[in-house]
Amino acid sequence: MDSRPSSGAGATARRGLAGLRRAVAAVSDGLREVYVAPYRRTFARAQRDEEDLFMMLVVSEALGVPNPAAGTTLELLPEMLDRFHDWHLRMGMERSPFEENLRCC
Repeated sequence: MDSRPSSGAGATARRGLAGLRRAVAAVSDGLREVYVAPYRRTFARAQRDEEDLFMMLVVSEALGVPNPAAGTTLELLPEMLDRFHDWHLRMGMERSPFEENLRCC
């Protein structure tokens, strides 16, 4: 014999529980936003600084800086070329340092 209630009471309870879960999730998302919002700019700046360092590692061989991981970073160069223009402007270089090889401006 089935021990589940045969009436609509079980379905109503499940809907109520689902509504409670959605409400708790909404409150949780709101609290996360309250705690993260003041640090969003700091996190974005840290991520950008990390990407700048990574970009420097990838293009260091082309800049004449010895790179012990040149074989690995050389494979990543095509992926980084899309972001290269923004990077060299952020680094204070008006023109690409690779004028003869990589024209982006």
